[in-house]
Amino acid sequence: MAGSVGPGTLALAEVRRFPNRPVRVNGTLHWDILGLYGNVLDGLRACPPGLASAGIDSWAVDYGLLDERGALLGNPVHYRDSRTDGVMERVRAELGDDLLYGTSGLQFLPFNTLYQLAADDLSRARTLLLVPDLLAFWLTGAIGAERTNASTTGLLDVRDGIWSAPLLSRLGVPAGILPPIIEPGAPIGTLRPDVAAETGHPGLAVTAVGSHDTASAVAAVPASTDRFAYISCGTWSLVGVELDAPVLTAESRAANFTNEGGVDGTVRYLRNVMGLWLVQESLRAWGGPDLPSLLAEAARAPALRSLVDPDDPEFLPPGDMPTRIAAHCRRRGFAEPRTPAETLRAASRLSGREIDVVHLVGGGSRNELLCRLTADASGLPVVAGPVEATALGNVLAQARAAGAVGSLAEARALVAATQPLRRYEPSGDPAAWDAAEERLRGER
Repeated sequence: MAGSVGPGTLALAEVRRFPNRPVRVNGTLHWDILGLYGNVLDGLRACPPGLASAGIDSWAVDYGLLDERGALLGNPVHYRDSRTDGVMERVRAELGDDLLYGTSGLQFLPFNTLYQLAADDLSRARTLLLVPDLLAFWLTGAIGAERTNASTTGLLDVRDGIWSAPLLSRLGVPAGILPPIIEPGAPIGTLRPDVAAETGHPGLAVTAVGSHDTASAVAAVPASTDRFAYISCGTWSLVGVELDAPVLTAESRAANFTNEGGVDGTVRYLRNVMGLWLVQESLRAWGGPDLPSLLAEAARAPALRSLVDPDDPEFLPPGDMPTRIAAHCRRRGFAEPRTPAETLRAASRLSGREIDVVHLVGGGSRNELLCRLTADASGLPVVAGPVEATALGNVLAQARAAGAVGSLAEARALVAATQPLRRYEPSGDPAAWDAAEERLRGER
C-alpha cells in the first residue's frame, strides 16, 4: 500500500497484492519467508519515486533465527504447526502461571513465541527476529525488536517494557539473541545499497510502526473518546479495549485476557478469538463459493440454532473445517464461551473501562451480517470501518514520525474524517443472546 497524508488527507493506493501460502515440508508447516520478501521488493519497485519512508507490519509471535553471520537458519515455522502441542502445559507446570502472567500479562495460547522457543533448537542461533523485524533487517541491515510485536512473545516484562532476564533464564533462552527494543515511530535505517538499486528507491528510510498488525489497526480506530471497544476482525478477531496500564489481576489471568503493547505506550487489553479463520477454511473446503451470496443465505437461516465455540483447540490447525464444525455441534461439548460479545462485557468489567461504542475494523467490517450480529449480541452500537485499518495505522505512524500528523487522537480524527464508516444499532431481543450464552456454557 502507498499512502499519502496531509491536512485533511489520508488516502491509500494498492500497489501490489500477493498470496501468503504456508508450505509443509517433512511434516512441518513453514512460512515462505523468502517468497514474501521477494514480493516486498516487487511492491517497492512498483511504488512511485519520492516516497518519504516505508513501514512493515505483520502477524505476531513467529520469528526467524540468524547465525553468527546473519544468515537465516531455516524458514520460520508457522504458529499453527503442531510442534507446540503440549509445550504450553509443560512450561506452565515448570515455571508457574504467577511468573508467566505476572511478567508478560499475556494470554495463554499454545503458539506464543516462548512456547515455540521451548520446542526449538537454539544451539546455533545468535539473533532472533520477529517477522517484520526480519524483513526490515534484510532491507536495511539494522537489527531491532519493535515493541508492540515484542510484547506478543511472552518474554517482555509488561511493566517496564524490557526483556525479562528472570524469565529468559528459567526458559533457558540466551538473552543475547534478543535485539534491542525500538518504539513505533523510531527510525530503523535506510535501504541497503543493493536493495535501493534493485527497487529504485535510494536513501529510502524504513520507519518502525506498530509492527504487530493489530497494533497498527487499533491506532487507526476512528474513536473520539476513550470509551470504546474494538474488534480487529480478520483471520483472528482481537476483541478488547485500549488502556494506559496493564491489568495483571488474578481475575484477568483466569479470564485469559492479554496485555499487548500499543502505539504511544498504550496497552491493548484483549482476547484473541478465532475469528474468520473458520469461515476462510470452510470456504476453501467448499471450493471458494461466492461469499456475498453465502452470507445472504446465512442471514435468512434461523438464529442461534447451532452454537460453536470458535476457540476450541480443534479448530486451530488448517484442514477440513466444515467437518470439524459439524462434529463439534453434534457432541455439544461446549467449553466456556469465547464470543466477541461476551469478551466485550468481560473486558469492560475487568478493566473498569466503560464502553459506549464498538469499533469493528479490518476485513470483517465489510461483512454486514457480522456487524449486525455483533451489535445485537453486545447491545452496543457498532461502527464498521475502516477496512484497511492496519495499513492506515502503519502509514499514520510513519506520517507522525515525519511530522505530518500530531497526536494519536489527531490521527484517529483524520481517519474518522476521511474513511467510509457505517453505523449499526442493536436490535432484537437481548434475552435470546443471553439464553444462547447459557446454552454454550452447558447451563440448562
